Amino acid sequence: MAEKIAHTIHPQKLDDTPEWSAVEVSDDVLVADKWQGNTIDRSEMRMLGRVQVLRRNFTLVPMLGFSTVLICTWELLFANLLFALTDGGTGGLFWGFTVTIFACLFIYLSMAEMASISPTAGGQYHWVSEFSPRWCQKYLSYITGWLLAIGWQGAIVGLSFVAGTIVQGLITLSNPSYEPQQWHGTLLVIAAVAIAISVNVFLSKVLPMAEIPILILHVVGLFAIIIPLLVMAPKNDARTALLTVTNGGGWSTTGTSFMIGLLTALSSMMGFDCAVHMSEEVKNASRTLPTAILWGAGLNAILGYLCVFTLCFTMTDIPRLLESSTGFPFLQLFYDVTGSKAGTAVMAAIIIITLIMAVVSEVATASRQIWAFSRDDGLPFSKYLRRVRPGWNIPLNALWVSLGFGIFIALINLGSSVALNAIVSLTISALISSYIVSIGCLVSKRLRGEPLPPSRFSLGKYGLAINIIALVFLCPLFIFCFFPTATPVDKETMNWAIAMFGGITVFASLWYVLAAKAIYRPPVLIQNRDLQEVSEKNVHEVRDEKL
Repeated sequence: MAEKIAHTIHPQKLDDTPEWSAVEVSDDVLVADKWQGNTIDRSEMRMLGRVQVLRRNFTLVPMLGFSTVLICTWELLFANLLFALTDGGTGGLFWGFTVTIFACLFIYLSMAEMASISPTAGGQYHWVSEFSPRWCQKYLSYITGWLLAIGWQGAIVGLSFVAGTIVQGLITLSNPSYEPQQWHGTLLVIAAVAIAISVNVFLSKVLPMAEIPILILHVVGLFAIIIPLLVMAPKNDARTALLTVTNGGGWSTTGTSFMIGLLTALSSMMGFDCAVHMSEEVKNASRTLPTAILWGAGLNAILGYLCVFTLCFTMTDIPRLLESSTGFPFLQLFYDVTGSKAGTAVMAAIIIITLIMAVVSEVATASRQIWAFSRDDGLPFSKYLRRVRPGWNIPLNALWVSLGFGIFIALINLGSSVALNAIVSLTISALISSYIVSIGCLVSKRLRGEPLPPSRFSLGKYGLAINIIALVFLCPLFIFCFFPTATPVDKETMNWAIAMFGGITVFASLWYVLAAKAIYRPPVLIQNRDLQEVSEKNVHEVRDEKL
């Protein structure tokens, strides 16, 4: 009977309205049996009220590569070094990264448990719907879905912009007469987004296997960079490297400067929910996802520490690095240490390649998130966004939206780099807010004394404490997301993320009241835990099932 139920996958109904129309779900759209995962995956999809229309072709190692490369911890530490040196200096960078790792331990333990309970591409907005009090579950879920959608779409442009401006910095280093133009950066951003979209559309079947060599580059590439720095660069003493906290931003206290600089380290570790948004393409998802999240965070933490130690001990002339004509202190550091423009270009090329591959993963994540949200009629034109074309088995329409959004945001740079930076800076605040709301709802469920659904990864009796500690870290960090880098502040240096965040929240709330409230279906109304074949009893029976 269990086998029959697991293989009979059809959409649940809400008020006799099918989740997918006959046009949207047909035998041509449903994937072949081999791509539907194991018995547990099939049972969980039925419990979630979903139809398997994407290929489950990710296993643990490709998923580990996908998430660790997307987060690109050490690459972003190099790229965002300017902000860390302005607020905090070497001591702030070291201790800020230490605080970040400690916080991420509790954040990602909480996320891993929720991912195991409900391994769905919706991620946080689904969990909010499932764990929040009934009176607010629909609205909170809806707003969380919007913040995720905008946050991940903005991340695509943000990382593309970083990669593009590093290229411009290299050109400046090689040709001092070169004058970077905004339209140069815009074209580079569009090129990066177009490459990422092309890979996701035309190479989707081989993307999991491609993640393995990119993961190797992500790990080996760091050593190819830090070994020359450690061997050839002059060194700071331990006190200067690890204990000197500076206030280059002109803040009233060094503590404030440290907290703002902490965002550099935080942004290098945020985003492991990317694995969750790919969950309906992961084999044995309820076990693979928690493992990929925690192992990925651990691997990037180790690599990040190696990067931070190297930077703290080899940056002996920080004023020179900050005044670099390249706009990136790490490029100046590479050149000062190696004395070779070619050597600097090779070292920087490793970072650029991994950043572009991270954009590929971000496109996959962002498209799956808006595809999942559109299944529940959470976005305008949801009927279009949720379509999966026969034979493709990827959210193609959602990918085109990501391409259009990326080009549109990149073009804004032609008129105002301030506006572009505001949109890009929205990413970290949107992601943190989704973590706060989803973990907060989990805390609420635990405090209400309601048992959590069975899962293959559970925090047990330590769950409430771990969740609360995660919130203690997240809430103040969320506030500092909206601070500018330095004072005094004018319209050019203002952090306009607060305006963007407020604008998105207000717009989504108005759309909810005027239109979405009548059509949006919170996932909790679609799923049916009574149909869940994986219970606490038989989890152990299928624990060692081979894929």
